[in-house]
Amino acid sequence: MNKKISLGLALSLIAIASAVTFILTSFFSLQSFNKKVVDVNEKSKKYNSLQVLDSYVRENYLGDINENELSDGILKGYISGLDDKYSKYLTEEEYLSEQNEDEGQLVGLGLSLSEDDNGYIRIEEIMQDSPVVDAGLQVGDIITLIDGVDVRSAGFEESVESMRGTEGSEIKLTIRRDGIDKDYTFTRRSIEMITVSGEMLNETVGYIKIKSFKKNTPQQFIDTLERLTSNGAKAIVFDVRDNGGGIVDSLSDCVDPLLPEGVIATAEYKDGHSETLVYSDATELDIPMVVLVNNNTASAAELFAASLRDFGGAVLVGERTFGKGVMQQTTEFDKKGAVVLTVAKYKTTVSECYDGIGLTPDYTVENTFEEYDEQKNRAVDAALSLLGQ
Repeated sequence: MNKKISLGLALSLIAIASAVTFILTSFFSLQSFNKKVVDVNEKSKKYNSLQVLDSYVRENYLGDINENELSDGILKGYISGLDDKYSKYLTEEEYLSEQNEDEGQLVGLGLSLSEDDNGYIRIEEIMQDSPVVDAGLQVGDIITLIDGVDVRSAGFEESVESMRGTEGSEIKLTIRRDGIDKDYTFTRRSIEMITVSGEMLNETVGYIKIKSFKKNTPQQFIDTLERLTSNGAKAIVFDVRDNGGGIVDSLSDCVDPLLPEGVIATAEYKDGHSETLVYSDATELDIPMVVLVNNNTASAAELFAASLRDFGGAVLVGERTFGKGVMQQTTEFDKKGAVVLTVAKYKTTVSECYDGIGLTPDYTVENTFEEYDEQKNRAVDAALSLLGQ
């Protein structure tokens, strides 16, 4: 039996429902409004504090204020306040330098450097096109002065930074060899970075070293891979030790010819949505692979290793990796500098994100500084053993 309600009761129910909807909507709108007011007030306090500080400094600071440097410092301070070691603000000059480096172009002297036991700079590697080659500089030479400034007094990081500069500019170095100092003057120039090298370890195993992932890395990688496979390589040892990462698109182009078709890795953003980060087409190099890693293997290099293990059956040899599984996005700011901001976490579609954890090798070969050269050989020997060589 159907029950009927009166028109008056129906109107009353509609009115009550509308009232409840209005009250709930007003409640949540008020909460949202109050939150916005709090946010605005908090922001206002911050900006007011900055204005008060600016007024105080301008009235009392004894020195001169460089407005451009002050502006850059404020922006750098804001990003550093995020307490994220991967996010940073780049000045116009720093941004230009990073763009050149991402392209695989280095403006400078083409040297790989380290700090020696006395606090000076030791030359570890000299690129083929380096302007220091003709002067006869050698690996192992010590840089004691840069433009007349003592390296040990200035500090290693500051001294290395001072060696950067624009193409065509001059730099004066004092080089110590066998206890004798000699002055040299060089002109900085643009040098193409060689990020990939390779050789045959024996008749059937190839070896490919990837130093970093730049925009010119994929072509160097493909050329090296094709050369080794043409020379008879039936297995490959990939070495990404001391590779701090780089451009993810370049990593994707390198793993593409090695792996089966499908989505290899994804990135997850703040709002929860995911995007394909690494995709491989149907072309696959189905041969045994080993990847050498250490605790300086980071970011895109870790994703390279994880992708080859998860989808190519590669074996990881060496040490636990650094553990950087977050991605940065670089955005131009105010038509001059740029903001490098952490925007997503990434992982392969098989494994969990390794950020803060690192990748555990399948076969451990520990490294100490004193045994570094020996460790390199032991890791390669271990790789060959795993490949049955």
